[in-house]
Amino acid sequence: MSNETTTNNDQHPQPGRVLITTEDLSRCITDLGATITENYRGRALLLIGVLKGAFMFMADLARTIDLPVEFDFMAVSSYGSSTRTSGVVRIVKDLDLDLADRHVLLVEDIIDSGLTLNYLRKNLLARNPASLEVCALLVRKGLQHEDLNLRYMGFEIPPDFVVGYGLDINERYRQLPYICQYGSHSSI
Repeated sequence: MSNETTTNNDQHPQPGRVLITTEDLSRCITDLGATITENYRGRALLLIGVLKGAFMFMADLARTIDLPVEFDFMAVSSYGSSTRTSGVVRIVKDLDLDLADRHVLLVEDIIDSGLTLNYLRKNLLARNPASLEVCALLVRKGLQHEDLNLRYMGFEIPPDFVVGYGLDINERYRQLPYICQYGSHSSI
């Protein structure tokens, strides 16, 4: 894959340089799953995926956790069709399951400023889970204004806009089995 951005017939920039390979994703997720398995041994675990971006990560992560797990999903929006967050978080799809007295692991694809994560934590904690931890695949370096207090994290990446492995721009490129920079959107 070229490091240069090109344009296809639809006038959409093509993904750029690969930041995280398929192999690196697999190794990291296997390690995260082993750690989560050890930390939750003997407890039922509810994974909550943040749609749509975390669906691939959550599916692969769940297969590496050697415990009975249940799943639920939330969809939130803070981007719209932009590559920059609007700063306003809204729930687009809420959970179907009750969280009271459950051990919950919130599965996020990427954390930028932490605004969405903080909003979700407050919202979920108000539902009285027995515990609430976060597993984020990606954290963009230098964009957070406070400590994220992440129990599980995959990769720290530059503050560039990325696509692939569930992450998109206008619903494109989610299917890529790796994570790469997108177009000229760097250092946002």
